[in-house]
Amino acid sequence: MGEFKVHRVRFFDYMPSAISAMAFNVHTERLAVARADGTVEIYNFADNCFQEKVIPGKDGRTVEALCWAGQRLFSTGLNGEIVEYDLENLRSKYTVEAYGGPVWTISSNSQGTQLAVGCEDGTVKIFELVEDSIQFQSNFDRLKSRVLSLSWHPSGTQIAAGTMDMIRVFNVTTGHATQRMMVDRAAGANKKKEVAVWSVVFLSDNTVISGDSAGKVQVWDSQMGTLIRTHLVTKWDVMALAVSRDESSLLAGTSEGSVVQFQFISAHLDQPDKEWQRTRTLRSHSHDVRALVHTDTAAVSGGNDVHLVVRPFMEKVVKGSKESAPCKITFPHRSLVSCGKKAGILLFQFPERLEVWRLGESNENGIPGEELSVTKKPEALIHLKRKGDDHICCSTLSPCGGWLAYASASSVRLFQLQYDNDSIALTKVKLPKVLRWANQLCFSADSSRLFASFSQSSVLVFALSKSEAKYVHTLKPKSVSKQAVHLMSTSDDGQWLATANSDCEVHVYNLKKLKYHCTVPVYGSCPSAMAIHPTGSNVVMVHADQKIFEYSLEQKEYTEWSRSLAKKGLHGSWLKRVAPVTHVSFSASNPDYIILHDMNMFCIIDKSLPLPEKDSDLCNQNQLRSMNEAARVKDSHAFKICEMFKNLLCVGLMEDHSLVVVERPLLDIATRLPAPVRQKKFAT
Repeated sequence: MGEFKVHRVRFFDYMPSAISAMAFNVHTERLAVARADGTVEIYNFADNCFQEKVIPGKDGRTVEALCWAGQRLFSTGLNGEIVEYDLENLRSKYTVEAYGGPVWTISSNSQGTQLAVGCEDGTVKIFELVEDSIQFQSNFDRLKSRVLSLSWHPSGTQIAAGTMDMIRVFNVTTGHATQRMMVDRAAGANKKKEVAVWSVVFLSDNTVISGDSAGKVQVWDSQMGTLIRTHLVTKWDVMALAVSRDESSLLAGTSEGSVVQFQFISAHLDQPDKEWQRTRTLRSHSHDVRALVHTDTAAVSGGNDVHLVVRPFMEKVVKGSKESAPCKITFPHRSLVSCGKKAGILLFQFPERLEVWRLGESNENGIPGEELSVTKKPEALIHLKRKGDDHICCSTLSPCGGWLAYASASSVRLFQLQYDNDSIALTKVKLPKVLRWANQLCFSADSSRLFASFSQSSVLVFALSKSEAKYVHTLKPKSVSKQAVHLMSTSDDGQWLATANSDCEVHVYNLKKLKYHCTVPVYGSCPSAMAIHPTGSNVVMVHADQKIFEYSLEQKEYTEWSRSLAKKGLHGSWLKRVAPVTHVSFSASNPDYIILHDMNMFCIIDKSLPLPEKDSDLCNQNQLRSMNEAARVKDSHAFKICEMFKNLLCVGLMEDHSLVVVERPLLDIATRLPAPVRQKKFAT
């Protein structure tokens, strides 16, 4: 594997935001996840739960609820607005004022033609979906308290609304309430304390199921307005409910961090009548479960502990398959760290600021695994706050460390960095007006050009001088894809630029001719990491399904190594990994090395060695150290995996051949969370 001096960085104080809402589109298998800071993330469940899109948040905008209407995504929040998102350009498309105070919930009918929102002033408002907008249609009878939850009947003719102490059923055509169902307080509870109905689901057989702040899941007959059964789930709150598509299974998320499953089954084998029975409790969270989704095969949950958890139902998946593995997603599937590898500095991206740090130094040498004393500690050089209300969506640092750029939904800003011994000066450089926003930014290897991805996968090219940035050209692909670019990579010789979008397309441009060069054959999984080899003019792509490809840009075909890898197949242990590879780089001293990492490990692939056999141990580094030279050569293979470091946000190779490993321990994140409502104690 070779020996590296490793900078183990743990001072990136990144803190993910709590999950506040989720919505699943069963037709496209896309999961939308909203966080407390207003960020909306889109995960492709058909592609290994890959986070293919991120829509950055905005100051003052919270998301309390999400819903899909066809392929359109909407949200509401406490600012009283309804937002539709532009899923191509990754920003809000427009906002509409609901005129009912804070909006707590939003729901779409199954036909995808109408939206219902529940407001602070006690109104349920109906909006009609029209092309590129929504129009107010009607108000229902006003209730005496805020509307916290809504659910449409599958027919689209009725809506159940959860409020304080009550569930109302409305006729959509008339807007009048047809049933009123009073929610009882839990036994022993304060009689003066109101019960909040946090969630309701309306089933096709006219059953309404509610979850409330008294810890109950209750089953109601909406036609008669009567209570069928009460399940006391917790002493605290039932925050969220989710029902399966066939309405045979229900999930309830609690403020204790547990997810309880109910199934519509017979109480006894000899009884034909079915009822809702509690069957399973899943414990994956330490704090409130605020959002739930019930897919055909798994329970998906999120809440205040920031983790997105996918727990498969083992009876629905093949045991031992990739789909049967639980998945916990904490960090974005994109890089938040940029390396100035020639200058020995790092750029850290936060939603509201950027930080530039100089790495520490050590003059000592030691044996492998030994910690070296630091002669010069890491130093914070710049703390740069963004301008405006929009959160930062992307940022980059030039390899020489002399340029810094970042973008939000409304602007792009470029700065020049000048170093004078221990001091540093930051100078803003004006950008041409042609660049209004960008989804991705990238500098050339010699720091003379800035590339900014724009709409419809196009890329704007700017030439950089001492005090200005000059627009040069717009590179456009030949495809008609409207999806945003989420990966960009340039070659060290300045000849090639490669981009990837969520339509799984990888476009390559010749920068010397400033023209489109080729498109890599489209593979069915989205690229999660990509880089161009510094000497071989080959682009290496790793996809969300863990497959690896190497493509020759000069020959416009896959390389021999890539073909042999596809023919032999990747090791089963590699393909079963859940976390996607998020970064690819190369070693200038050894052209056969490909360095890549995910959240749990980093790996060096040595193309000069044979690929691992199916029955061999993929992670065999510790075994090899104990073998003699002959046995080590016999059992070694191309994949050199290191699992010494965990919770990785970046692994990069610097100019001096040292390795930078940026970790964000989950324990550090857990210590910054607010206290849970209930601490689990031993034997309780």
